Amino acid sequence: MPITKGFRALVDEAMAQVRTYSVEEARAKMQDPNTQIVDIRDVRELGPGTLVGSLHAPRGMLEFWVDPASPYFKPLFADEGKEFILFCGAGWRSALAAKTLQDMGMTNVAHIDGGYAEWVKQGAPTETLEERKARSTSGG
Repeated sequence: MPITKGFRALVDEAMAQVRTYSVEEARAKMQDPNTQIVDIRDVRELGPGTLVGSLHAPRGMLEFWVDPASPYFKPLFADEGKEFILFCGAGWRSALAAKTLQDMGMTNVAHIDGGYAEWVKQGAPTETLEERKARSTSGG
């Protein structure tokens, strides 16, 4: 069966409909306690690191974690006072995910243009999972 709408068209449509932050804008928003950065990459992509303070919510579970009717619901996502800024490897999956969350009724969602690759390219702060674990167990 031929593909009638390719991934590029889907990503372009999503980009036109979701709030997109540059790395610089997302870094500034991270200082706000009402901002939650969400890493939607697959667990196998986390080896090199993630954004400091981000929450890992794998793309495959995101809709289930957001929906209160789901047995996998995570109450954090019900906080309407928070803005959830998603990122992935290059900004494509996060655009699609943000669009899906908007389709589910969330208005407090955005994504980072260029994803983790652009974040690293611009020298923005990252941490390895080992550093995160050490910080969380040391109380910092």
